[in-house]
Amino acid sequence: MQNYPSSMQNWEKTSAAPQHIGVLLFEGFSNHCLANTVEPMRAANMLSGKTLYDWSFLSLDASAVQSSSGLPVAPHDRLDAARGDMLVVMPSYGFRDHAGWRTQAALRAAASRFPTLCAMDTGSWLFAEAGLLDGHKATIHWEELTNFAERFPDVEAVRERFVIDKDRLTCSGAMAAFDLVLHLIGQTQGQALALEVAQLFMTRDSARSHSGGATPAGRIVNRALAVMQEHVENPLPIPEIARRAGVTQKTLDARMKAELGASPTTVYRRQRLTLARKLISDTDLSIAEIALRSGYMDPAAMTRAFKTAFGTTPSRIRQG
Repeated sequence: MQNYPSSMQNWEKTSAAPQHIGVLLFEGFSNHCLANTVEPMRAANMLSGKTLYDWSFLSLDASAVQSSSGLPVAPHDRLDAARGDMLVVMPSYGFRDHAGWRTQAALRAAASRFPTLCAMDTGSWLFAEAGLLDGHKATIHWEELTNFAERFPDVEAVRERFVIDKDRLTCSGAMAAFDLVLHLIGQTQGQALALEVAQLFMTRDSARSHSGGATPAGRIVNRALAVMQEHVENPLPIPEIARRAGVTQKTLDARMKAELGASPTTVYRRQRLTLARKLISDTDLSIAEIALRSGYMDPAAMTRAFKTAFGTTPSRIRQG
């Protein structure tokens, strides 16, 4: 999956500079949580053809740390020497053993070098011990939510997959970490790219990237996107997609524009062209066959739409 063109539809946002992410790991961190945090950013870089995100692995003293399943990681640096746009804290298992004064002091100092703080899984406990969540709404792995609420009365503990409260981000677990990172990609780089990242990882509910899909509007968009994904090769008319999503075409248009910043027609076309781009890069299928699999009876029509979307043609990708 190489040589993806970087030009994207005008309904995307684009962050001006790469986001620098520090990932603070502790003994017993979760491989699953780490992968679900970093891999969507890597995919966003690959799909966009740009360095939208870079990250470094950190520990308190730059010593190697080992995951809960025995994977050793040699950090790039120690926490007190690092700075960036966001610090992601990931203790996972054994988090209470890491919540002492040394960690608290290090996190409070890091808050002046990282304008945004993000706690994955049980990281919220460490932030709360350091006083960095006082007055904020936050979540944590749900197994710890009751204990968390009792231990930190100055934090508004809520049962959510992830919570964004100003410059404090908290997340409930490994699967929710993927949702949170997709959401951030959508907010800073545009929903088109977030949807493509979701499709790359074959998440059926790719609309999770826009806002978690928790609102009625989000659920409607989720249903419509699922219908679109199931009917790429033989596209359905938008009124039929709306009917299967349980709303009128007018309502679907309004909800999708509000949630994703684009009309159903634009989003549906993007899904089909994203599949075409993947098939062009990853297979030896003819352009005519790819057009059919992407819902285009006419290869020339697909090529024109492809060039408008990505700024290049299928044949140039194959050559390059």
